[in-house]
Amino acid sequence: MRGGRRIGVLYSGGLDSAALVGFYLRRGFRVFPVYVRSGLRWEEDEIRRARGFLRRVSSPSLMPITFARLNLEHAYGNNWSHTGKTPRRNSDDRDVFLPGRNLLLTTKALLALSRCRVSTLALATLKGNPFPDAKPRYFRRLETIYSAGFRRRIRIRTPFLKWTKGDVIRESKGFPLHLSLSCISPKRGGHCGECNKCAERQRAFSEAEVRDLTIYARSPESKRSS
Repeated sequence: MRGGRRIGVLYSGGLDSAALVGFYLRRGFRVFPVYVRSGLRWEEDEIRRARGFLRRVSSPSLMPITFARLNLEHAYGNNWSHTGKTPRRNSDDRDVFLPGRNLLLTTKALLALSRCRVSTLALATLKGNPFPDAKPRYFRRLETIYSAGFRRRIRIRTPFLKWTKGDVIRESKGFPLHLSLSCISPKRGGHCGECNKCAERQRAFSEAEVRDLTIYARSPESKRSS
């Protein structure tokens, strides 16, 4: 059998979840990435980047990406993720909140991974995440609920919970994180350089003192000089 212990990774193609794939590969796990489609505006760009990152990593312990579809039935119709009013560079991190997001994503991911006999799901939740559904107590409650609902022991793992994004970047040296996509308002399939998530990404590379190979449609420097 290729790889060791099985683990599912909730994988968006973003920097943190891409790093999480590498984190478990380096530790000898057999990794099953799962992407949950829910109709958000940037998904097609994310998926292209997600596939590109996995192709570059190309490990025998890395399983093909699994796709699950989550029909939100316009539940986010008035949310920034659909209206196009994207939180900008200087917005508060709480402005990118998506109601019920972790509950919905983990449910669909675990269902999709059931056929692969995967009962442990990892999320790339970071230190300082401001949302109540990203706290250790919340994930422990989910484990109890899912274990009852699936009639087997379900585990939720969050190994980055005490790490900043800068810590994640430093730990992931050697993995092609520049191929990930953090942007919530992509331009020509890449990073816009102006949204909340692009700014967060740029700050993290600076904090980590690692060269940022990401290409941004508009950098802070070009904005200041215009």
